[in-house]
Amino acid sequence: MKKDYPVPAGYLERETEIKKSRFIARIAPVASREEVKVWLEKAHQDHPDARHICWAYQIGRPGSAAEAAMNDDGEPSGTAGKPILNVIQHKDMGDVLVMVIRYFGGIKLGAGGLVRAYAGAAESVLSEVGRVFHKPLSTANVVMGFADEQPLRHWCDVNSVELESVIYGASVTARVLVPEDQANTFSAFCDAHKLDYSFET
Repeated sequence: MKKDYPVPAGYLERETEIKKSRFIARIAPVASREEVKVWLEKAHQDHPDARHICWAYQIGRPGSAAEAAMNDDGEPSGTAGKPILNVIQHKDMGDVLVMVIRYFGGIKLGAGGLVRAYAGAAESVLSEVGRVFHKPLSTANVVMGFADEQPLRHWCDVNSVELESVIYGASVTARVLVPEDQANTFSAFCDAHKLDYSFET
């Protein structure tokens, strides 16, 4: 069974100033490359005059991410995206995008200064954002009589499990999103009520 892993609880923004350059760091939870793209487009819309919008993201389990990428957006190679990604990896968080928007203040920071500035900006949002644990889910399909629907709804409410859909026909068919650590409890409930159920693979 997969273990839970922390993801950002939501969106957060922090701003720092270094030698007259403004660094606006944003963090957001992401589950796909498409979501990353949406957040980046929003950053460009919000800050059309920014000199650089550098970013890094990691999707999946920390330490063995399914996907990770970074972008220096015109800063010297390795001075922006990589430091942001390094901080993300150090924080042991998955499904996370960090963007750092820079307004140049006229004073060059040098390669070392840029690395410290971008890492510091990433640190400012990563250390403050709340964490929630991503629970792997299994989808269960349940076929039952009309009288069994209410007990199933009650079990889902009590256990904070999402009843994704209910279809009415000759019988009632429900799709239930069951956290993997509650799969055995769910199976026991269905067995006790003699419900016909199966987990999608």
